[in-house]
Amino acid sequence: MDDGVFARESDRLGRAVEIGIVGGRVIGVSFPETLPDDAETAHPLLDRVFAYLDGESDHFDDVEIGLTVPTDHRRVLEATRNVPYGETVTVERVVRMAGLDPDEAGDVETAREALSENPVPLFVPDHRVRDAPGGAPAAVAERLREIEAG
Repeated sequence: MDDGVFARESDRLGRAVEIGIVGGRVIGVSFPETLPDDAETAHPLLDRVFAYLDGESDHFDDVEIGLTVPTDHRRVLEATRNVPYGETVTVERVVRMAGLDPDEAGDVETAREALSENPVPLFVPDHRVRDAPGGAPAAVAERLREIEAG
């Protein structure tokens, strides 16, 4: 996978999709309102993302990501990757999936922080967690849920 910054405008989202790749791993995903001047527009992973945005089912679980986050956040984000396409779960469910205790306020807060600071939304599908903030803007997360619902 080529390294660099890749982005395209998405009519479906009303903004651009930007992906940063280093060492063959996705390290960042963002949804800027305008296309960055320095971004390349051609990349196979962007092709997949745009097919997904057009309604093609893709879980992206084979996409290699590079997470540089604390261990407890990594557990939450890795658990979130296991939420199936088209489904939504509660933050309590993600906490359990990560091996944390949903009755511990600190564990729930850790999960909420991990999701809100998610550096690779879409590839860690925090939009599938319906009652927690994610790394993507709220309007983008809502649109991704709509796309997956068909």
